[in-house]
Formats: sequence, structure tokens, C-alpha cells
Amino acid sequence: MGQLDGKVALVTGAAQGIGNAIAQGLAAEGARIVVADLNGAEAAAEAFHDGVGITADVADEAAVRSLVDEVAERCGPIDVLVNNAGLYASLAMRPFTEIPLDEWRQVMDVNVASMFLMCRAVVPVMRANGGGRIVNISSGTPFRGVPFLLHYVTSKGAIVALTRALAKEVGKDGVLVNCVAPGFTMSAGVEAHPEVIEKLRDVSVAARTLQRDQVPEDVVGAVVYFASAGSAFVTGQTIVIDGGQTFH
Repeated sequence: MGQLDGKVALVTGAAQGIGNAIAQGLAAEGARIVVADLNGAEAAAEAFHDGVGITADVADEAAVRSLVDEVAERCGPIDVLVNNAGLYASLAMRPFTEIPLDEWRQVMDVNVASMFLMCRAVVPVMRANGGGRIVNISSGTPFRGVPFLLHYVTSKGAIVALTRALAKEVGKDGVLVNCVAPGFTMSAGVEAHPEVIEKLRDVSVAARTLQRDQVPEDVVGAVVYFASAGSAFVTGQTIVIDGGQTFH
């Protein structure tokens, strides 16, 4: 018996990287996995027993409504929502004065508005089902004030604030909202950008109490905890997982 037997878990951005590792961790505890991603969702879902893959742009309001409706039709009520989709490795590090406004808006749409849209669509389902769990994926960068990625760091700080405010609003409905903030992680998305690794890998490892690379699997335990019975009296919280680079 797994901690999440019989539960339906929707993970955004789960075709690869941290999202995929999270989906694997939830599946290992018995959850039925729904992979939502812009690319590769259906192929990724094949790795899970009775998995479902749905191609969706979670920053698009109509696409989110369609996604949640399809999950309800194919799987039943959503018990666990993991908001993982986001932009990071493809962003150029540069002074904030050189960030174009359209790029700023794109980051806010993908990293923050997508979570608002997903929560807005899923919370009514959870309310009707007597409760549920939402886990938002932020970043350790807002706690350290990392420079030259102002739009990214701002968006990830907003996720922490969203988590706290939403937790207060939906707690009475049995919906628990928490957040996980990983450090610099050697995910597939990062590995596809060697210039990012060159700039950030060594300095990140050197700043940690546990001086090794962070991998996607390092994030999984905290998400499973927030999704399962052990965290039944925990909401509005953020766990920073970065090997002790930040004490929060």
C-alpha cells in the first residue's frame, strides 16, 4: 500500500526534469499520474501505470479549462496538483535594464499566471471532493536575491506569496497549499544549456553545506510529503531544498 493509493495527481511540466521525477515519486506511492506539458506529455505518461498524458499550455486560460475537464472525464477528481511548469534555463542572464518587457511578461505568464489559472480551475474540483493538495514549485533564488535574472527571481518570489495567500483562502475547504523551492538543479532543461552550467554549477555547489550537484530526485521527497497524510496539518509553507545553501 502506497501513501497515495487511489489518488489522481496532475503534474505540470512533467515530461522531463524535476516534474518527471516528481511524477515518478508520486506514482511510486500509488498515485495515478497525469502528465501535462507542451511537448512529450503522451510519451512521458507511458512510463506510468494507467498514466495519462495531455498536451497543454498551462499559461493559456482556455487550455487550462480544457485540461482540467479532460482529466475529470478520463480520471475523475484531481486529488493532487503539482504546479511545476516554468521558464528558467532558456533565459539569458543579464542586467535588469536589458530585460525586454515582452520577456518579463512571458516569464510572469508561464511561471506565475499558469499557477493562478491551474489553481483557479482545480480548487473547485477539490472543494467538491472534500479537499486536496496543491504543491507549487518555486526556487531558492528569491531567498538569496540572485542577480541578473530579475524577472525569474521575481516570479519565483511571487509563487511563495501566492502559496501563502491561497492557503489562507482555501484552508476551510480542506485544500492544503504548500511550496517547494529547489536550488540550482542538474535537470534535463539545464543540461541542454551548457552556458548556464558554466556560469552557475560550480558556484552553486561551493555555496552549499552539502557540496554536490543537486538532481531532480532531491526534490521528490518534499513533494510526496506535502501530497500525503503526513502533512495533514501543514499549509502555506515553503521548504527550500538546496543542500543547505539557504537556511529558511
